[in-house]
Amino acid sequence: MPRALDAEWHSLSFSALILRLILDNPLDDETPQSRLKQIGMMSVLYYMHQGNQRLTLTNIIEVTSLTRGGVTETIDRLVSRKILTDAMVKNSMGRGQAREFKIAPDIFKRLRNLQGG
Repeated sequence: MPRALDAEWHSLSFSALILRLILDNPLDDETPQSRLKQIGMMSVLYYMHQGNQRLTLTNIIEVTSLTRGGVTETIDRLVSRKILTDAMVKNSMGRGQAREFKIAPDIFKRLRNLQGG
């Protein structure tokens, strides 16, 4: 039981941290709607991360059913905030390039500091 509770607390802490990072630091050219989309996207990305799914545009589009442009717009904001990192990697077919994202290591470091460990 403690492990399930730990996972729940970690998830709640992650959500609260992301909420504060985005709402407390609005970018000059973004709308409140854009900030809410970023918060929602981070919830999806955290869920995917927990399920060991690669965070590629194709996978995110598949999970969210958003358009490529809709996903890219929101993801680019999160990268500019340094909440996500991105890199070009080989695609799943091994032939081309895919943009892969990761939740920034600093986010998990901040969570550990919040949780006293």
